Formats: sequence, structure tokens, C-alpha cells
Amino acid sequence: MTHINISILKKPMMTEKSVLLESKRSQYTFQVDIKANKVEIKKAIESMYGVSVESINTLLTAGKRKTRNTKSGFIQGKRSNYKKAIVRLKAGETIDLYGNA
Repeated sequence: MTHINISILKKPMMTEKSVLLESKRSQYTFQVDIKANKVEIKKAIESMYGVSVESINTLLTAGKRKTRNTKSGFIQGKRSNYKKAIVRLKAGETIDLYGNA
């Protein structure tokens, strides 16, 4: 039996769009390790939450450029890139991300 790396899942994403997908389509959005593939993500979610995953869509999101004005002048930087996974569960299954249960 192979060991499933749970560190693939970084955190669930709580945006307006992800909450809408959650309530209407039973899809959950997670920020995942940038090197993880769909099979690894599926195994991690199924073992961590005890649900059956129907499908996964992944996308790479580029980090935004940021500029700040300080006493010493402008400081420019960039947020890091990250990977997002949108997970669809089988009918009737849910993940309690808010701890309401």
C-alpha cells in the first residue's frame, strides 16, 4: 500500500465564486501543491475527507505584481504562483469546510 501525501492540499479557497460553486454544483475549490497531478489530488481528498470524487479540474494561477510606496521609495514585488483544483463530488456527498457539523 502506498502512502498518500496529505501535504498536497494547501487550503480550501473561500471566495465568492467558490462558495457559489459549493452551494449550487457540489464543487469545492482547494489551493494545492503546484507539482501535484489530478490523481494525487483525488487520492488526497478522498482519504482526508472520506468522500468520493467524480471529477477534478486544475488551473495554474499567476501571481500578481504588487507595488508599495515607502519612505525609501517604491518597492516592487510579486505574489507567488499557485495551483487551484476544483473538485466535483458524487451526488449527495458534501465536505464540511466550516466545521458546522
